[in-house]
Amino acid sequence: MAHAAITGWGKCLPPGILTNDDLATFIDTSDEWIESRTGMKERRISHVPVSDLAHVACARALACAGKTAADVDMIIFGSCSFDSQVPNTSSQIQLLLNASNAACMDLNTACTSGMYALSVANSMIRTGAINSALVIGAEVISQLMDWSDRDVAILFGDGAGAFYLEREEPDTGASVTENGLLAESLGCFGEARHILAVEGMGAKYANIGWPLGTTRWNFEGREIFKRAVTGMQSGCSQVIEKLGIEPADINIIVPHQANLRIIEALAHRLNLADAKLFINIKRYGNMSAATAPVALIEAVEENAIKSGDLILVPAFGAGLSWSAQLIRWGNRTTPINHSDIDLRPSSRSGLELVNEIAAQHKKNRPPEPL
Repeated sequence: MAHAAITGWGKCLPPGILTNDDLATFIDTSDEWIESRTGMKERRISHVPVSDLAHVACARALACAGKTAADVDMIIFGSCSFDSQVPNTSSQIQLLLNASNAACMDLNTACTSGMYALSVANSMIRTGAINSALVIGAEVISQLMDWSDRDVAILFGDGAGAFYLEREEPDTGASVTENGLLAESLGCFGEARHILAVEGMGAKYANIGWPLGTTRWNFEGREIFKRAVTGMQSGCSQVIEKLGIEPADINIIVPHQANLRIIEALAHRLNLADAKLFINIKRYGNMSAATAPVALIEAVEENAIKSGDLILVPAFGAGLSWSAQLIRWGNRTTPINHSDIDLRPSSRSGLELVNEIAAQHKKNRPPEPL
């Protein structure tokens, strides 16, 4: 059977940086407190809509693959902070790219959305429904953040990662190992969905006087920690068994970067060496759907991933969705071309952007909890 090779990759991180010290100017926290509990030092805050971040990441992924927008059959956009639901935001990305041949799909499984999108595209290519796809994980979660809530305000940031997948026929001479997504396990603890919930996002809030754009977060950290480790451990064990390999056969683990303690607990449960972990949480925090894609891209950029490497990517998110994927990287680890498309410039710092968002939300206080 043909496989879906990852031949292009690109990321887009907005320039606005929000440090732990910046957060300490408006909530009761400190750099030491945040880093010791999460591993985070800073995160990015976007001055543009999420479709703009995704557009730049996709343009870079296409250039990396040596392709043009005309080559794209499908755009699958994983996020929970879409510009709009009707029309879908993937159609805006099609418009920005001028990818008029591409079908468009939005997908929301919260923090796992980018990786679920990879699984969907992989399946559609392998079955022959399409021959190529742009897969995106992107968020501008800052616009939907309750910046007065320390439990969540310290954790999240904005960004985008994209992959170009294309159909490759099996090599009859067996001289080339199949690459791309080789095995996956997807699941959800629906009975615990309430422990990570954002009130204010969804149609059910329209009839109770909830101001558009304002949110209140329910975030039960200890229970989320336990569920996250359990879900990702289960997924990892399943994909390792599906592929018939040993944990030692994995070259690198690129986990969802939600909390350093969660990553370390998962590695311990799976008896995986810390040296095999790729971690970039210090720079970006949790970018929700963009987190795992951006980490995977940076692992390639930093030469932590080599040609032919077997990569384990576990993730979890609200819902509580979880996933684990085993990916064989292809022969190329450097871009064919580079894109000159970039975000429009901004002179505002991350703290200035957040203060603007928080001031606007303060004018529109949400009603009492449901």
